Amino acid sequence: MATSRKDSKGRVLRKGETQRASDGKYMYVYRDVLGRRRYIYSNDLMKLREREKKVQRDVDDGIDTYTASKRDLNYLFDCYMATKVNLRRTTRTTYTYTYDRYVRETIGKKMIISIKYSDIMRFYKHLLVDRGLSITSVKRVHELLQPAFDLGVRDELIRHNPCKGTIKALIRDTGARPNKRFALTNEQQTAFINYMVGSPVFTRWTSLLVFLFGTGCRIGEVVGIRWEDIDFEKKRISINHTLSYRPCVDNDKKCIFMVDPPKSDAGNRMIPMTTDVYETMKHEYEVQQENGFNDLQVDGMSGFVFSNRFGNLYTLNAVNKAIQSIRTAYNEEEMFSAIKEKREPVLIPHFSCHVIRHTFATRLCEVESNLKVIQTIMGHSDIRTTMEIYAEATEAGMEEAMDRLSEKM
Repeated sequence: MATSRKDSKGRVLRKGETQRASDGKYMYVYRDVLGRRRYIYSNDLMKLREREKKVQRDVDDGIDTYTASKRDLNYLFDCYMATKVNLRRTTRTTYTYTYDRYVRETIGKKMIISIKYSDIMRFYKHLLVDRGLSITSVKRVHELLQPAFDLGVRDELIRHNPCKGTIKALIRDTGARPNKRFALTNEQQTAFINYMVGSPVFTRWTSLLVFLFGTGCRIGEVVGIRWEDIDFEKKRISINHTLSYRPCVDNDKKCIFMVDPPKSDAGNRMIPMTTDVYETMKHEYEVQQENGFNDLQVDGMSGFVFSNRFGNLYTLNAVNKAIQSIRTAYNEEEMFSAIKEKREPVLIPHFSCHVIRHTFATRLCEVESNLKVIQTIMGHSDIRTTMEIYAEATEAGMEEAMDRLSEKM
């Protein structure tokens, strides 16, 4: 009968356990899920046995603890991105940029197996409080980490996804809420456009911003519009591509425009022109016909409608800065006029290109009840997006209707 092995304190060692004579450290030998020989160490036998239980449980459940302990979160995210073979270039660039900016050099360097729910919570709170990100931006980071950890679970590297439930808990603990979307009122929209058109400083933005207000297109779709996409005879506009402004593949410090397909299949659409858009585009075409058309080429495409005085296409930041300049100048003059005329000023809140799109959608919902028509014009891939905007517009319309009823009563 074999004699049981004992440690230096006379305790019987179990199968796989040994104590090194050189330093007295305990070692446990086991085979992982792939049959590879693995080792764990501890200076304390009881602590070693606690780790043995966890290791054996992982082996029994098919969890590859060893790989998870040697690979960091960056490895897991890169594996996840490698599975997204049909991802659009724009989306892939956005995902990678977001991850590299906020995750790769921080929690991204932690080993997969060591990342717990509390680590994710601390990381999200750091982004929210210390980095000053909005809850919407934190959710974008979460939307990258969640599926990456899901891949780790499916590949049996980890048992649970540490991201699960973190965003709900973050909102509950911090009270952070996404910024509520809003649309300009009819009065604000009219005031903004009239001021821009009548201003010798800002009138050069008329064509682009009237196009934005009158079509509800995404900024990438607007910047990418070519004259061949505008059918003056049938008074409609073809949205068949979008331009994105993003870092070069070989030089992330330099940004260039690239042509991409629409955001979704629903984004490929025809938009009828309103009278304002038709007349504005007709005038713009005549001006360019006299002064010369833009000859810039992007991925083989040319004939772009909107460009600055240097012949370059507009970026999102450039358009948003122009909107703020016009808004600020208008509000200053409106405040002065209101004081002088002893009335309440019609001030315009801070807004961006996307608010213009939301404003167009709201105006459309106010006059159209067919959700499929609205969805098609807006290029929404999900009808729920259309329904949310329609519900908001309908709610505002009911309030106005009741106000008018109160006046009559």
